[in-house]
Parts: sequence; structure tokens; C-alpha cells
Amino acid sequence: MAENISNNALILALLSLNGEIAIQKDYLDSGEIPEDEVADEEEVLDDLEQAFMEFVDVYKARAKADETLPSLEELLAGDA
Repeated sequence: MAENISNNALILALLSLNGEIAIQKDYLDSGEIPEDEVADEEEVLDDLEQAFMEFVDVYKARAKADETLPSLEELLAGDA
């Protein structure tokens, strides 16, 4: 899979997942979730975080091979 994804698509996926994780955490912290749905929403967060980590692994390998890519820290900080 990693070879078929462009650098741009990989970067956008990482940034999107990072944003969705922040939104999901805010939602979980909001207290607006019915008690019977909290476990489901926590599972959604777990799935998002797992997907993010899989893309992080791909990005790290890609960045090691392509020095033109920003570091993961720069990318997520918005410095790229």
C-alpha cells in the first residue's frame, strides 16, 4: 500500500486523522454523549488513533527515504 500513496495523499491523511482525533477527544470530553454511547465513541477514538499510527509508520519510512519531506513533528506543528 505505501508505495501506491503519493506524498501529498499521505500528508493529507495524517493531518486529517490528527484533526479528527482532536475533534473526537473534544467530543468525549464535552459531556454531551449519552452514557450508553460513550463506549462506542471511545472505540471510534481508538480506531482513529490506530489508523493514525499506521500512517505515521508509513510516513516515517517515506521521510527516511525522501529528505525533502518535513519531519513528522514539523508537519503536525504546521511548520512544513
